[in-house]
Amino acid sequence: MNRAARLNAILDLLAAQGEVSVDQLVDRFGASAATTRRDLDSLADRRLLTRTHGGAVAQSVAYELPIRYRGHQGGAKEQIAATAAALVVPGQVVGLSGGTTTNAIATALAARDDLAGLGLTVVTNAVNIAAQLAMRPEFKVVVTGGAIHPRSFELVGPFVEQLLSGIRLDVAFIGVNGLSAASGASTHDEAEAAVNRLMAQRAGAAYAVADASKLGTEAFAHVGGPELFPVVLTDAAVTTEQRAALTDAGYEVRAG
Repeated sequence: MNRAARLNAILDLLAAQGEVSVDQLVDRFGASAATTRRDLDSLADRRLLTRTHGGAVAQSVAYELPIRYRGHQGGAKEQIAATAAALVVPGQVVGLSGGTTTNAIATALAARDDLAGLGLTVVTNAVNIAAQLAMRPEFKVVVTGGAIHPRSFELVGPFVEQLLSGIRLDVAFIGVNGLSAASGASTHDEAEAAVNRLMAQRAGAAYAVADASKLGTEAFAHVGGPELFPVVLTDAAVTTEQRAALTDAGYEVRAG
């Protein structure tokens, strides 16, 4: 496991348990005790955890999140997050919609060492993502405002649209509930779809992020097709048939 993946995994374990020990991390990830202590020190410097004697505890603000956002960053979402985070250049303005996959992307960005000097500006309508990244002092976090959706913790409505219409994003990662060759990207809620669409439109490059289980499915509210999301980021479980259908429809499919 490389260092970035190991740091993400440590944060995932903290989200699930609330605390970890050096011995536990050594057994789990196979790094030496000295390397593990350096990992914890690095995350503590970024205010992503609090060091204790022999381990670390979670930062309360970052991890007091609803249960659907805990333990959802492994496997497919971790693969997508690693692919997405690697596309980001220090100093850029990044848009993140709400969702468990974009939450994993935020965690992956927070673990990148090279952002410490040049930083990053993150614009999000997701309160959980904002809370997580606000503890990273070199990140400028812009929250859109709006009315909070209790299911997804996303801010929606005219206040969001007003802010997004006046800014420019270098790149945006948009979480969706379904993505099919026939009907494009979609979400369960029309207000979330409207915000996702506008965020993608304000970006120089917009990526739809969806694990393979969502490919070929359709949700209630349309967000956009390949003209809005020329590239789809998914995980290694994507099938040959799913990839071919999306490619034929005009998408580029990248799997972690």
